[in-house]
Amino acid sequence: MAALLGVCGLVFAGFGIYRQFLPRQFTAAQRTRIEAWEVGARWRTTAKTRIFPARVHYALSGQQIDVPGSLQLTARRLEIARETSCARAAGVGRRAMAVLDRDGCQAVLRATYTDATSSLVLTVGVAVLRGQTGVMSAADYLAGSAVPSQGAQARRLLLRPVPVPGTPAASFGDRQRQLSWVVGSGSYLVMATAGYADGRPRVSVGDDSYTLMEMTSLARGIAVDIATPLGTPPRLPHCPGGPGC
Repeated sequence: MAALLGVCGLVFAGFGIYRQFLPRQFTAAQRTRIEAWEVGARWRTTAKTRIFPARVHYALSGQQIDVPGSLQLTARRLEIARETSCARAAGVGRRAMAVLDRDGCQAVLRATYTDATSSLVLTVGVAVLRGQTGVMSAADYLAGSAVPSQGAQARRLLLRPVPVPGTPAASFGDRQRQLSWVVGSGSYLVMATAGYADGRPRVSVGDDSYTLMEMTSLARGIAVDIATPLGTPPRLPHCPGGPGC
């Protein structure tokens, strides 16, 4: 009997040691917190040249020029601006700024692009907020309605443009903004504002269906392309095991 008890004791002890080296199983709440932390840290841990790629592909519907399907175009990055505060970068008015402040806007990253023909320019900004709930709330407010995954045109002009001397965006300023786009992804509110490369002040583009479609395609394409990897959920977190894990 003593021998049997000794064997049982060794088995249980061995099982206990074995369990120490198994991967730790996180609860659903723990996984959610870990994933949110990882997504929220991406703006600091990801190289700015990866957040703002040198080339961004976007699609333009061929309907307006009697071409079936869509045209695949490429926007070119002109410059990445220095990180700045939300108040300095987000030219959205006091009420909209209050919404961003309420949701803990920490900083804004910006870059300026030009379209495939260098006739349009665009500044895209990544506003870093506290969490996804605040991001969607701010996006819905800025768009005036619920924002789908591909974003929506904002009801007011967003984001202060970043002009780039010696490029098609040399004259791109607040008065040159024609339309804006907004999309939420994870804890990031991505805003894009587009204008003409010739520096003309804001004009109505509503009567020019082709220009409106071209600007919208550019703004949506760049905003979504930048927002998607920032907010994509990370791989299921796990602990590699071992004592103290």
